[in-house]
Amino acid sequence: MDDAWTAVRRLAEGRPLREALGGRDSAEDWVALDLAVRYPPWYAPDGWDASARDAAPAEPATALALCHPSGRIREAALDRVSRYPDLLPLLVVRCADWAAPVRERARALLAEAPAAGLVARAELVLLLGRRERGGFAVELLGRALREGPTEHLRPLLESADRATLRFAHRVAVQRGLVPPLRLARIAARSGDAVLQDLCAEAAVAAVRGTGRDDGVLDLLLTGRSGRVRAAGVTALRRAGRYEEARAHLTDRSGVVRACARYVVRQGGTDPLPLYRELCTREAVAPGAAAGLGECGDRKADADTLWALVRHPDPAVRAQAVNGLRALDAVRREGLMPLLDDPSSAVVRAATRALLPHAAEFPVAWLRGRDSPESRRAVRVGARRLLRAAGWPCVS
Repeated sequence: MDDAWTAVRRLAEGRPLREALGGRDSAEDWVALDLAVRYPPWYAPDGWDASARDAAPAEPATALALCHPSGRIREAALDRVSRYPDLLPLLVVRCADWAAPVRERARALLAEAPAAGLVARAELVLLLGRRERGGFAVELLGRALREGPTEHLRPLLESADRATLRFAHRVAVQRGLVPPLRLARIAARSGDAVLQDLCAEAAVAAVRGTGRDDGVLDLLLTGRSGRVRAAGVTALRRAGRYEEARAHLTDRSGVVRACARYVVRQGGTDPLPLYRELCTREAVAPGAAAGLGECGDRKADADTLWALVRHPDPAVRAQAVNGLRALDAVRREGLMPLLDDPSSAVVRAATRALLPHAAEFPVAWLRGRDSPESRRAVRVGARRLLRAAGWPCVS
């Protein structure tokens, strides 16, 4: 707010817009400038009215008038915007104005403005698009990107702004401008869940449409996100690569394991015997224990998972507990020792599994673990069980 207020005072002194902003030009800066004129800070001089400082229709005065509390002054200032290209951001702001006359006039002017200027303000357009009346400029931007030259779109595909990046990729996917391999690479490496899903789905659709893989599925199968890996695993079925799905039966993500079981079954193999064999190996993958619980038989497979509850690898112990929970084979006396397990992940898994059995615990035993001397995971687990049993936590 202080930076915006500084810009307002500079504009009131008649200084050019770029100089007044001091090099700041982000979407948030323009929104802050608008608010600073309309709602001056508490330390503004009494009777402050920035737009009254200079009645001449110069750029600084027009910028201030565009943000004035009076809708009539904002509307009148719109007729001068075309003289000053640097005021385009404030024209975008006024397209979401609460006053209908201001809003409609601003929209008519923005529709006539060069598309390149609007595209350059994509971040501001999308920020204002979150407002109740902010949809017009977003629609205008979308049309400019869908129908305009690809040169307008390409810089936005590298934007540091997440909303802009997502919007640009949606349009690029619709226009078929991103090669499948690049889509797969983005899906596999991006940390944005929305972008992951968008690009993974588009990459799989491209492979399905052309019948050519070119390494697309292999990239998806190495994705950071379980949803991306799941998309790759599911696509193995259409590619006829059923056997490769076996390697993903023990994935750390439950959705990937479920997709792998589906593909393996489509290839004519029952995944349950595979899980049983994987869980009896000397080196057990944690996902194997979870997968056995997800598709196993309570009578036939519970003993295998109970044996894995004592496995030296804490990840296997935690997933064995999750497997028992999935099989509805949890016994309080069997999992009770795990509430003191050295691994916090195992303690948390055991706590979740034992919540339905909370009333069976000795209250004094739980209270003994709800103490400052206990590790945090143990203390949190004890409190969850106490609350589930209807007992208050006293420490």
